[in-house]
Amino acid sequence: MTNLRRAGEIQQRARVILATERERLAPLLPPHELRLTGGTSVATALTKGDVDLHLRVDDVSFRATVAALRRLYVVVHRHIWTDTLATFSVPASLPTGVAVTPIGSEHDVRFLTTWQLLSSRPDLLAEYNAVKQAAGADYEARKSAFFDQLVRDAGHP
Repeated sequence: MTNLRRAGEIQQRARVILATERERLAPLLPPHELRLTGGTSVATALTKGDVDLHLRVDDVSFRATVAALRRLYVVVHRHIWTDTLATFSVPASLPTGVAVTPIGSEHDVRFLTTWQLLSSRPDLLAEYNAVKQAAGADYEARKSAFFDQLVRDAGHP
């Protein structure tokens, strides 16, 4: 993948975006947790410079949260949406997206598990960086398969 850099180079900017969005969402949504996730959340991960946020809400609040975010952000990747995943583009100084999941759902567990493992296991992060560097037309499929394996190895179905 071209133009990759270490996440540490933009991590402070990503944290500012996270803080800004936390402040923006606090009065608009039911109780929630907004986290920095993706490559930018791990200083030595390779990234193309985008910021990924993960918004976690309880099951009961998921639909109302998605409806509120539709009024605030632009819907993206509608083809990957499920009953427990919605994605949006966030206006920010770096390309930023937010994925919304109910706490404990399949995608919630996937985001939490993969990035916790990648932040704590240099060997796995090296594998992730290698997948990122290989790029190519099948990059998304290879990345998804790698994440599937991480989740399975962690004992999740």
